[in-house]
Amino acid sequence: MHPNASFWRGKRVLLTGHTGFKGGWLALWLQRLGAEVTGLALVPNTTPSLFDTARVSDGMCSRLCDIRDATAVAHLMQEAQPELVLHLAAQPLVRASYRDPLATFSTNVMGTANLLESLRGLASVRVAVMVTTDKVYRNLEHAYPYREDDALGGHDPYSASKAASELVIASYRDAFLAQQGVAIASARAGNVIGGGDWSEDRLIPDAVRAWQAGQTLSIRSRQAIRPWQHVLEPLAGYLRLAEVLWEQPELAGAYNFGPPTHEAATVEKVMKMASSPYPYCATSYQINSSHPHETAWLALETAKARSVLGVHPRWTLPQAVARTMDWYVKQHAGADARELCGVDIDSYESNE
Repeated sequence: MHPNASFWRGKRVLLTGHTGFKGGWLALWLQRLGAEVTGLALVPNTTPSLFDTARVSDGMCSRLCDIRDATAVAHLMQEAQPELVLHLAAQPLVRASYRDPLATFSTNVMGTANLLESLRGLASVRVAVMVTTDKVYRNLEHAYPYREDDALGGHDPYSASKAASELVIASYRDAFLAQQGVAIASARAGNVIGGGDWSEDRLIPDAVRAWQAGQTLSIRSRQAIRPWQHVLEPLAGYLRLAEVLWEQPELAGAYNFGPPTHEAATVEKVMKMASSPYPYCATSYQINSSHPHETAWLALETAKARSVLGVHPRWTLPQAVARTMDWYVKQHAGADARELCGVDIDSYESNE
C-alpha cells in the first residue's frame, strides 16, 4: 500500500530533520505528493549531502532551527500551523553518541520534548508521527524479533536516548495531546540504506567512499545481524501511519517497521551484495576490535504494522542493495540526484 496522493495534496506538513538522509528522501516524496512542507532542521552535517545534491529545499519552505531551542521551535510551529507533524530530527549515530553523549541526549530526548510541547494548544495539528529507532528495545540478544510491547532500554547513549524519547512521547500523548485531539504515534525502524547517505560509520556510505577511491574497506562486526531495508520502506510506513491516524486517532501508539524476520542479514552478506558494481571492492574484516559495544543481533516483529496499517515491504534485500548501489554509481557518474530519487520513488509506488 503506497501513500495516497489525494490525502497529502494540500496538507500542511511540518517535517523535522529534512536536511538529513531519511528526512531528505521524505521531503522529496511529500513534495511529489503535493503536500505543503515546512522543514525544521540544522544545516546538513555531511559533505556532500542529499539535501544539497538533490536540491531538497526547492519545493518546500526550509527553515534552519535547532530542536533543542524550545522557544525557536514553538515560534516556528505557530508560524507554520501544520496539520501533520513528522519528526525525524535526531543525532542518529551510535558511535557518535559515545563521543558526545550529552549532545545525543539533549537532541534526542529534550528535542523531542520541545517539539511535543510546541503542539500543546496548537489548534491546527491532528497527527504527529515521532520517529525513533529499532534500537529502543532492551536487547538481550534473544533469538526472536522484538515486539512493540517489549521492554525499552539501551546500552549505548544513542539507543538509551531513543528509548527515553519513547517515554516522553507516551507521556505527552497520555497526559496532554490525546485530550487535545492529537493522535501521537512512535515509529521504530532502522538500518536503512539508499542513495544519498554520506554519514560516517555507516556500512554502505563507508563502502562507497572506499571503493570509489580504490581503497580497501575496513569492516568491524562482520557477523552482526540487522534488519536492513531500503529507505523508502519505513518512509512509506510513516506516511501510511499518518493517513490512518487522521481517520482513526484511537490507533495511536508504537509501531515497528522493517523487513520480514528471515531477511535480517549479516554485515558480511550485505557487503558481498553491495560490491558487485565495483571492479575494485577489497574488504578487510577486523578480528580483535576495541570498538565500543554494539548489538550483535537485532530484528523486529512487524505484525502490528501489517495487520493494522496494511504495510508490507515491497523490495527484498537484494533489490534494496542493488537499487542503493545503482543510485551511487549513477550519481558519481554525473546523474542528477533529485531525478535519481524520483526514479526510485516512482518504481516503489508502482511496485517494480
